[in-house]
Amino acid sequence: MATLKDVALRLRSVKNIQKITKSMKMVSAAKFARAERDLKSARSYGEGAAALYKSMELDSEEKKPNHMMIALCSDRGLCGAVHSSICRTIKADLAEAPESNTKLILVGDKARAQLQRLHRSRFLLVFTDYGRKPPQFIEAAHIAREILNNDFQFETADLLYNKFRSVISYETIKEPLRSVDVIANSEKILSYDDVDHEVVRSYQEFALANSIYAAMKDGAASEQSARMTAMDNASKNAGEMIDSLTLTYNRTRQAVITRELIEIISGAAALE
Repeated sequence: MATLKDVALRLRSVKNIQKITKSMKMVSAAKFARAERDLKSARSYGEGAAALYKSMELDSEEKKPNHMMIALCSDRGLCGAVHSSICRTIKADLAEAPESNTKLILVGDKARAQLQRLHRSRFLLVFTDYGRKPPQFIEAAHIAREILNNDFQFETADLLYNKFRSVISYETIKEPLRSVDVIANSEKILSYDDVDHEVVRSYQEFALANSIYAAMKDGAASEQSARMTAMDNASKNAGEMIDSLTLTYNRTRQAVITRELIEIISGAAALE
């Protein structure tokens, strides 16, 4: 049976944890308000990039052997299943075609940690130190430039991220992307004689950066809302544990006092 000191230490520990989770909830709420505000203007970037593929009738193209998957996570945890939902989608796709030449671009240390044990050989690029500050367009431009300058000549690609729906819900999205060669060889582009390969490459880099930037903003809003919900649930669970431990502490303290009184009374009776 736990002693009175053990129960008191446990009670003090849970109270300290509750203070931390409440503080994290307040911080996440403030960050979520900013992320939601930034998301409204950032989504137009992604919509404009998606309109490019739709206008060129590239959205119905099937996957080709050289495939790439870009996962947008972050370095921070304590936000429910935000990161693991993206990694589960990647694992499911790779399990369906284990022999395919699919390479992974991972943004965030959480994605790397969950995928490195089974799929480390598929890693092409890994970007860490991401997610501690609000996403910036310069980060998306850097990632897009590194992807296009890489030696791996992909033909199709998927951008995986969490699309923000509401404070309590998000959806893991797999958005298709196309390479420079696929766009340059499309019928829509070939119909224009004055469009060369450099122009297509420049526009593709800009469109890819737009897609990544909009996805980053969606992911940031989803992550902050999920962390806010997770910390709220943790605070409620800590409150229930505090009530239970307080009851246990009072009962244990009462038992200790009763035992001491019995010892005093028994000693006094023995002296008579």
